[in-house]
Amino acid sequence: KALGRGAPPCRYALLVLGSAGRGESLLAMDQDNALVFAEGAPDSLNDQWFAELGSHVADILHEVGVPYCPGGVMASRPAFRGSMDVWRGRFANWVSRSNPEDLLSSDITYDFRAVHGDLAMAAELRAAAWAEARHAIPFLKLLAVNGEGGESAFTLFGGFRTDEQGRIDLKNVGLRKIVTAARVLALRHGVVRHSTQDRIAGLLEMDIGGDADFKLMDRAHCVVLDAILRQQVADIAAGRPPSNRIDPKGLGKEGAKTLKDALSGLSAIDDMVRSQLTGT
Repeated sequence: KALGRGAPPCRYALLVLGSAGRGESLLAMDQDNALVFAEGAPDSLNDQWFAELGSHVADILHEVGVPYCPGGVMASRPAFRGSMDVWRGRFANWVSRSNPEDLLSSDITYDFRAVHGDLAMAAELRAAAWAEARHAIPFLKLLAVNGEGGESAFTLFGGFRTDEQGRIDLKNVGLRKIVTAARVLALRHGVVRHSTQDRIAGLLEMDIGGDADFKLMDRAHCVVLDAILRQQVADIAAGRPPSNRIDPKGLGKEGAKTLKDALSGLSAIDDMVRSQLTGT
């Protein structure tokens, strides 16, 4: 309104997605956001108004140190804004088609959290999206498989497998598996919570089996996030850009053992998720 565009044409909510939606961004973040509004078809006047809002938000965030998303996951892009009807259609399409090409969008969007605007409308969309996915087993299996990738964290002789800079990408070798497993099983069992730890806690409360695996996931998640955050703080202090890559030499003997134990235990997660999805 202050920029001369007038008041919003209808109710809307600004959403943050992915790690921001889960509250797990730490210090190396970029933009992952979206917009939902009450009514208006793609390319309509309403959509154009919110396209400008999305661009304005993206520019502000970039200026204050949250860079534009390299993959274009921003409300300024048509794929990440739309009316309630448009978003409902997107979720239904992702679930019914089970197309691997849609996995990135659906994966990151199911973590959305409303941070501004009509929170009740956003909550309605979230409930509908989770209900849509709960019984879509082929879709959930695809999401699960998407999280199983990544290189092994260890060499043949049990040491950390590091890159040419002597670092290991903890998102690739562990964090993604934990986050994906918690998301998939939370969707399957209707645990409509935001953070990975809250999802794991909700699954434990349901007494659906696999308690030891869920507790292992929870512990590993804490250990991995702690290692990443400590490295990010050290990198910023040294004038290096923060990332998900850590130098295991900086962990110390006990820290390295704790991280190895956490990552080693993740090998059982894939089987546990398959069992939960198939009922075996």
